[in-house]
Amino acid sequence: MKKLQNKVAVVTGASKGIGAGIAKSLAAEGAAVVVNYASAKEGAEKVVEEIVSAGGKALAVQGDVSKAVDVERLFAETEAAFGNVNVLVNNAGVYQFGTLEQITEDEFHRQFNINVLGLLLATQGAVKRFGDNGGSVINIGSTATRITPPGSSVYTGTKGAVDSITQVLSKELGPKNIRVNSINPGMVETEGTHAAGFIGSDFQTDLVKTTPLGRIGQPDDIAPIAVFLASDDSRWLTGETIIASGGVR
Repeated sequence: MKKLQNKVAVVTGASKGIGAGIAKSLAAEGAAVVVNYASAKEGAEKVVEEIVSAGGKALAVQGDVSKAVDVERLFAETEAAFGNVNVLVNNAGVYQFGTLEQITEDEFHRQFNINVLGLLLATQGAVKRFGDNGGSVINIGSTATRITPPGSSVYTGTKGAVDSITQVLSKELGPKNIRVNSINPGMVETEGTHAAGFIGSDFQTDLVKTTPLGRIGQPDDIAPIAVFLASDDSRWLTGETIIASGGVR
């Protein structure tokens, strides 16, 4: 029997990159997966098509996680299609690096609204629909909170908040049998890191030099960890932060 048979999972920001990899891996282990996206409809539908073609169940649902009304619709559509939610992966996130002088109010609020408020609103929505057996919330943090690269004040600040919220909610939701853990990846090769200019940069070269396993990550390095945290194999884990960085600390 597959690890996630008869489970329902919502993965936010799952149209590409780490989120898409997680969505496909959860589905491969038997979960019915809702692929959330904000604007990349074509990418989300492609992920759904891949899951369905492999014999899985999936649905693409648009929604901006920083807006309560969108989050409510996301979970209402999930419940209508598949029933109670069992797993939430808070993957939706944005980033933009810049020096202190380059920080603007708009950019600050954009990153905190999606990376932090979005995580809280999505978790609220999931908790309302977890059944009596509880559920698993998996937050996607970042090793930026450990390596604190220059120019990342806002982004690293959002991910520091994710680290703290993971700890708080693990205690707050534990009595409801809801586990809350975080995966903190190092640099992962995705459409986003290509678009941001990280891939092939001096930053990547320097990072690889300090990475014990000698490379940057791929989405399929992260997805199996999410499967583990979503499954009963991790039933005694909550409040944990798993550093998935090839050894970078």
